[in-house]
Amino acid sequence: MLYPFIFHPIFKERVWGGRNIERLYGKALPTGHPIGESWEMTDRTEGVSVIANGPLAGKTLRWLMEDHRQAVLGKEAAVAGPFPVLIKILDAQETLSVQVHPPAAVAKQLGGEPKTEMWFITDATPTASLFAGLKGDATRADFEQRLVTGTVAEALHQIPTKAGDCMFLPSGRLHAIGAGNVLFEIQQNSDTTYRVFDWNRVGLDGKPRELHLPQSLASINFDDFEPELIPNKYSRNEVFSVRYLVDHPLFRVDACQVKRGKRFYLSSDSVQIVGIVRGTLTASYGDTSLTLKPGDFCLLPACLGRTALTAGTQTEFLHIQPSVT
Repeated sequence: MLYPFIFHPIFKERVWGGRNIERLYGKALPTGHPIGESWEMTDRTEGVSVIANGPLAGKTLRWLMEDHRQAVLGKEAAVAGPFPVLIKILDAQETLSVQVHPPAAVAKQLGGEPKTEMWFITDATPTASLFAGLKGDATRADFEQRLVTGTVAEALHQIPTKAGDCMFLPSGRLHAIGAGNVLFEIQQNSDTTYRVFDWNRVGLDGKPRELHLPQSLASINFDDFEPELIPNKYSRNEVFSVRYLVDHPLFRVDACQVKRGKRFYLSSDSVQIVGIVRGTLTASYGDTSLTLKPGDFCLLPACLGRTALTAGTQTEFLHIQPSVT
């Protein structure tokens, strides 16, 4: 009954967004609004993905979790709960606020949710950068003083970015996406975010936006100094090469490059997701044949066991394996 699924994107208007999601990925954005986020796979009250292909088109990811949970996630899946990850495409035309997500123990105390995530940069302007962690000479006392004086930027670790760069962001790591980045975000399914610093800007109402300083100070890892980008190194294989990105209890993500015309198989007894960075892949299972293009994310239910994929061009994709226990 189940087969490879794609979902309708859910677009989120953001003051810092733009039109790059349409330019790069052909997604028809609503006119007249800056779109900062496209939620590609989501099972949250503020946005639930709707199946876009095949006989189950119109059903939701929540429905799959309620009616076909083990078939989708695998026999080892927890007995209840939402789909384990949230996948987005972000278009940052302006620099976002400096944020932190609470670690699990702190989140429980504060009544929030922990959130670990990763960013894979797919497009970047020559001046693009991101912010992650603290500079090596920063201290908590220094940081708290900078919150008062509005000089937090001087304590942040800034990293220039280009397409293909990747950063892992465990809960507790200070971070901000700099202007000029388009990226894929794979994250734990949660949405607790504390705003630490907003570059001394004001909102559309002319007033500074709300900050969450007590929660932020309780959540920040003050021993997290100058984290590095994940190495941009693929295995040496001219036909199918792999770049290992994140192997974490919450999710594993690898980047893969496939030579044009190459047919291969993904086999697993647990759920898998394929996200296309460039090129095309055709997923084939039974009577289903689904061609994936850049910006598409395809859910491969665990019950499929083995799915054939064929690269229509030289292709790069993310292979995402969420934890289901």
